[in-house]
Amino acid sequence: MNQAPDGAATEGSGPVPNRGRAEGPTFRPVRAENKDRERGTATMLKKIFGQHDEKTLIQLDDVASRAVRVALMADGHLGYVMPIGGVAAYRQKVSVVGVGFDIACGNAAIRTDLTTESFLGMEREELDRNPHRVTSSPVLNRFADALFEELSFGIGRKNLSDDAPVGDPLFHDDAWWAIPNDGGYREALLDKARSQLGTIGSGNHYVDVFADEEGVIWVGVHFGSRGLGHSIASSFLSLSQGGGWGDRAREQEVLLDVREGIGHDYWALMNLAGRYAYAGREWVARKVVRMLSADATDLVHNHHNFAWREEHGGEEFVVVRKGATPAFPGQRGFVGGSMGDDAVILKGAEPMDGPTFDQAEGLFSTVHGAGRVMGRMAAKGKWKHGRQITRGRISHGMMNRWLERKGVVLRGGDLDEAPQAYRRLPDVLAAQGSTVEVLHTLRPLIVCMAPGNTVDPYKD
Repeated sequence: MNQAPDGAATEGSGPVPNRGRAEGPTFRPVRAENKDRERGTATMLKKIFGQHDEKTLIQLDDVASRAVRVALMADGHLGYVMPIGGVAAYRQKVSVVGVGFDIACGNAAIRTDLTTESFLGMEREELDRNPHRVTSSPVLNRFADALFEELSFGIGRKNLSDDAPVGDPLFHDDAWWAIPNDGGYREALLDKARSQLGTIGSGNHYVDVFADEEGVIWVGVHFGSRGLGHSIASSFLSLSQGGGWGDRAREQEVLLDVREGIGHDYWALMNLAGRYAYAGREWVARKVVRMLSADATDLVHNHHNFAWREEHGGEEFVVVRKGATPAFPGQRGFVGGSMGDDAVILKGAEPMDGPTFDQAEGLFSTVHGAGRVMGRMAAKGKWKHGRQITRGRISHGMMNRWLERKGVVLRGGDLDEAPQAYRRLPDVLAAQGSTVEVLHTLRPLIVCMAPGNTVDPYKD
């Protein structure tokens, strides 16, 4: 797989998963004009975009005590060990929990040659002027049903499509030999990975159909490496604490030296999971394009839970992004909002005088989504054995009214993914300042997610 110069996959290919961007020049940041605050050098330890609660900032400080440099994006919130939206640079070490259990979770978006007029018989302006025409459209509702029937959403699902990518070359990668086969672990994980490649999962994972500002139809997907990534992460947590492959272990910080021993093996398998996630997302997105009887004209594809070798300030680091999108100058990314909000195609800013200090201090990263403002239980309430124990802050009426006003056809999903559970994407993008530039705004037409009350151990 080859990476295009802007960091997006070219037609018929995918990006190299072990780089934040293609090989290129070292970026020397320049001081941005009209700044009214004190600033240090480009090697300052910590950069924070936006406003965050105290627990999230304390968690970031804890990460900073072990990393060389850290940053927090404007969509950040409390995570396991490392905040979601966090970025950390280490010298020759990688954080297993930082990369997370859904290794290489990310987004892919394909622009098609369809328009709202050719697909729906509606001009782009009509979508916003009359959202009821969207939600009542027979074309959109039939297609949403077809997507929900054809694709695999939810826990433990297998890809049963006739064209499932079970023969992908990644299944012959040498990295598989880093998995012990005592007890049949390697063969069992290979079988699971083959059967799950191209499944979407649950939680905040989705398959969407969008229209951009010119009425061009896009397909967007969000998910990661499924059970493969979860097994790799949990097993290396165990190995680092003296356990064996497949054993359960405490979810605590583990920094592994990528040059030797289990750190070297983790790095190889993490990159394998990266290839797997790219293959799965691209297969799903291209399948949806084929179902639309359309052709793909562009592909934007990125991880946001991963680690890369990158050069910053003249020094090479291992950079871990946990819910953060690489955004080097000119590098494109696809960033979603919520089920009821616009998404964007963006790129790292390209100032005429070179990258700004904000870009460099932020480790050339940006948001991966809008960011949650409440936890899942707070949103939908507490449930036990099918009974609601405590009421959540969001009702189905609230969620449905939002979607009706926006004009979105929803299949699956639940209150923990309602728009009210998230920040607004324009707000978090504004908090990133001039570090990124929005190229396209994508209005959701169809959103497909796993049904409510689906528990999925492989989601991020």
